[in-house]
Amino acid sequence: MSKKFYVCTSIPYVNGEPHIGFAMELVLADVLARQARIKGDDVIFSTGTDEHGGKVAEKAKEKGVTPKEFADEVSEKFRDLGELLNVSNNRFIRTTDKSHEERAQLIWKNLKKDIYKSKYIGWYCTGDEAFFTENEVKANNGVCPAHNQPYEKIEEENYFFKLSAYEDRIRDVIELEKLDIVPETKKNEILNVINGGLDDISISRPKEKISWGIPVPGDKDQVMYVWFEALMNYITVLGYPENKDFKEYWPANVQVLGKDILRFHAAIWPAMLMSLDVPVPKRLYVHGFITVNDKKISKSLGNVIHPKDIVDKYGADAFRYYFLRHIPSYDDGDFSWDRLEQAYNNELANELGNAVSRTLAMIDKHFNGKIGILSPAEHDTVPYEVAIEECRFDRALDDVWQQVRGLNQFIDEEKPWKIDPEKDRDHLREVLAYQISSLLHIAILIEPFLPDTAAKIQAIYKDGMTYPTAGPLFPKFDNPKK
Repeated sequence: MSKKFYVCTSIPYVNGEPHIGFAMELVLADVLARQARIKGDDVIFSTGTDEHGGKVAEKAKEKGVTPKEFADEVSEKFRDLGELLNVSNNRFIRTTDKSHEERAQLIWKNLKKDIYKSKYIGWYCTGDEAFFTENEVKANNGVCPAHNQPYEKIEEENYFFKLSAYEDRIRDVIELEKLDIVPETKKNEILNVINGGLDDISISRPKEKISWGIPVPGDKDQVMYVWFEALMNYITVLGYPENKDFKEYWPANVQVLGKDILRFHAAIWPAMLMSLDVPVPKRLYVHGFITVNDKKISKSLGNVIHPKDIVDKYGADAFRYYFLRHIPSYDDGDFSWDRLEQAYNNELANELGNAVSRTLAMIDKHFNGKIGILSPAEHDTVPYEVAIEECRFDRALDDVWQQVRGLNQFIDEEKPWKIDPEKDRDHLREVLAYQISSLLHIAILIEPFLPDTAAKIQAIYKDGMTYPTAGPLFPKFDNPKK
């Protein structure tokens, strides 16, 4: 019986266009989903969009549309992003879906023992949809640095969740690795937060201030705080609490998220699950941020990169390759058009693409495309498999590229073009057969990372015959874009 495997991304807020940071997150999760399927697992891979809250309502008002109309438009762009990058998710949840809203209210009711109403006084930023401490506000001189607007002093009656009651249990599941957090630096970071003490958190807002949200059950004057409600998507998408999918696929094998939302996922989310008497996820994989030419991405700097701009020129697999191999899996990384072009030309076109075209040309020339029945070459795949298991995607591709370069070295040393096709025909066949076998093995390894390229390589050989591609796998670019 095949194993169940559930992987999900965080769900991006629909206040803005999709960017390369979330595009990378989709691709990271996609590698895990594809690798699990290759191993024979039954996979649910979920992503989606977070659509409630004051920020969405504000953006909708600016555009002269309803919040739902605005959310519909932006959510579709995130759905399109997955298709653009050949991401294989089989679930896409929207927090405005009726089923999510109904199940979120059910979750609230099931959390009731840990929810109480009290007066809240604090500093709020609509841009972040978040409250900030007195110390944070003082450190920033009363102005939110991310949105360049003053914090708003708020005094209101809200519902609170007893996060403090779960402090010890959360620490225990992380330290015992029942909730595994990778990389280790992020595990240590959240343990420092927990050791500093977890306060109860506000989980609702008055409807008169923010009407765009899921109503609190039994209180028509309050709506759920967007961050609290959005976390519920990971189980509502599975049909919590009664659906078969929830019973079979939860807890999640891996939840993929950015480092800026670690506290929500590694402290608040586990506490919610504990309150529901539901297991915590098995692993949180926390990726870093992306800069552009070593500068923070911002509209004011004019350095916002749209994923489509990259894919339109270089293709989805080149996008996937750069962000999986050249952005550190456990750290922040940088994007530049020049580095992308170098990786494309030197690694994808020269090393992998050239090995394919040279091999095919020789077999076609000397054997009319008939090379005989072959099996993929065998190499030690343990380091590669361990790297994927540890979410070290850059290391896994480094391992694959050692084999790509090893194949090119073999070709350069054997020089099949110098082997006499009449006198040493068997030797020539043996050399070219090894080349094809190696390429088939490489195709298997790159399948979770570069699915289109893997399929093209696998299609060039079938039943002892080779089938030349219609042009190079990666046509080279001579003129850098920037």
